[in-house]
Amino acid sequence: MPLLNIGWFSTGRDEAARQLLQAVQEEIRNGEIKGRIAFVFSNREPGESRQSDLFFELVRGYGLPLVCLSHRKFRASTQGTEDYRPEYDRQLGERIRGFAPDLCVLAGYMLIVGQALCQEYAMINLHPAPPGGPTGSWQEVIWKLIEGQVGQAGAMMHLVTPDLDRGPVVSYCVFPIKDRPFYRYWQNGDREMLFQLIRRHELAREFPLIIFTLQALGRGEISIRDGRIVDAQGRTTGGYDLSDRVDKAVTDGIASIGSPRRMKKQ
Repeated sequence: MPLLNIGWFSTGRDEAARQLLQAVQEEIRNGEIKGRIAFVFSNREPGESRQSDLFFELVRGYGLPLVCLSHRKFRASTQGTEDYRPEYDRQLGERIRGFAPDLCVLAGYMLIVGQALCQEYAMINLHPAPPGGPTGSWQEVIWKLIEGQVGQAGAMMHLVTPDLDRGPVVSYCVFPIKDRPFYRYWQNGDREMLFQLIRRHELAREFPLIIFTLQALGRGEISIRDGRIVDAQGRTTGGYDLSDRVDKAVTDGIASIGSPRRMKKQ
């Protein structure tokens, strides 16, 4: 099957944004992801942030086309009106249309995508909760899991739709949070330490989940068709369960995080 033509969306605001791009590029180079990054889009421009500039240097080092449109400058040019986003997304769409991406990956992209853009392109995003789990930021998700005394946490890749964090599930992974090493924190009521431990285990799974999802899409194990997620036989699915693959990938990495250090309360 043809190579997956990928559009990469990132604000490039931190080291994690660079590490993820590096990890995906390595998998592409090794032939594990049957695709190519056609372009990188950022809602920042050179000179706006030291971290973003480092990200742009990495993008250029790979020889990838870089497309920038500063949402900060764009909003200022419209006198800060609240309805600037549809026009911003329209101009964004014009700039990337020629690359004809099969799939757009939101990888640390800090803007909410408007309705027109996510309907024109198949876009996927990471959400730090299992399918059907809480919405909101990762902090909000974890506190909701703790408050609800939920038995498992996880993460999912989902299609971006106007319904925030509720698009069709592309792939996911889950892990139990009631047994070791979580059990003692539930027992002694140490919610802060429980919060930190859940976050560390979830965070360890994010990169593998993204990479395995792109592998699965590139190999045709799952596909996106008309807003539906289908398996290799063309059957609609509620998401590809990658828990076993992800667990295997992170076993060594999470071995040392059973006793998290106490940090500032989130």
